Amino acid sequence: MTEQLRLMAVHAHPDDESSKGAATMAKYVSEGVDVLVATCTGGERGSILNPKLQGDTYIEEHIHEVRAKEMDEAREILGVRQEWLGYVDSGLPEGDPLPPLPEGCFALQDVDEAAGRLVRLIRSFRPQVVTTYDENGGYPHPDHIMTHKISMVAFDGAADTAKYPEAEFGPAFQPQKIYFNQGFNRPRTVALHEALLSRGMESPYGDWLKRWDEFERAERTLTTFVPCAEFFEIRDKALIAHATQIDPDGGWFRIPMEIQKEVWPTEEYELAKSLVDTSLPESDLFEGIRDNA
Repeated sequence: MTEQLRLMAVHAHPDDESSKGAATMAKYVSEGVDVLVATCTGGERGSILNPKLQGDTYIEEHIHEVRAKEMDEAREILGVRQEWLGYVDSGLPEGDPLPPLPEGCFALQDVDEAAGRLVRLIRSFRPQVVTTYDENGGYPHPDHIMTHKISMVAFDGAADTAKYPEAEFGPAFQPQKIYFNQGFNRPRTVALHEALLSRGMESPYGDWLKRWDEFERAERTLTTFVPCAEFFEIRDKALIAHATQIDPDGGWFRIPMEIQKEVWPTEEYELAKSLVDTSLPESDLFEGIRDNA
């Protein structure tokens, strides 16, 4: 190859990179791919989800700094680079009716202007492949939905010098493929659920599957299955680094590692747009790109 492969993963908050596609990133890093995580917000309005840290006054008063340090640790574990887009967490509105989003938050930004920050980063890093969230955000957090919006605009906008002039945003560049993270999918959930039950073990996914049916959640098209089981431990280690968000004794880690590797050894994606020829299903985000790199 005459040019290094580069992957950009666009995420809403610190910790999202470790719960969505982390093993994939670690796999590609091990192969010499340059991987950059673009984090849209600082996670300032995220709740402290680890019960062992709830009530810690220092963390509550310095949540932005704490989460930035957690991100640094996770970044080192995964072996990736990371950049902040610099927006403020919108929080997850709750109630009926839902309260308005806080002034100045990420989800209330002008989409084209916010995409401009990502365009600048894409033109600087020059990734052939970008990963992000689908139009539902993976789940309907306003920051995840906004991340989808700016990612789709920036994917095309990075090559559009009329909309984003080179003098301000850097030389034009066109990524070749963009994917939606789909790691939380029904086939994977069912497979792990049934594997646990067949072994006489308790499954944490029973309620998940019931809610799936109750809300009639639409199935996504899984196009790409990246084999990365040998990096599941690195994924979990990176996730645990986000200590305010993850309880190491919680539900995330209730599935024995050997069962995960045996039953579902991949991470899944939905190919949203490709400017190169590829054949589905894929096992590589860079399929159609490697031979031309």
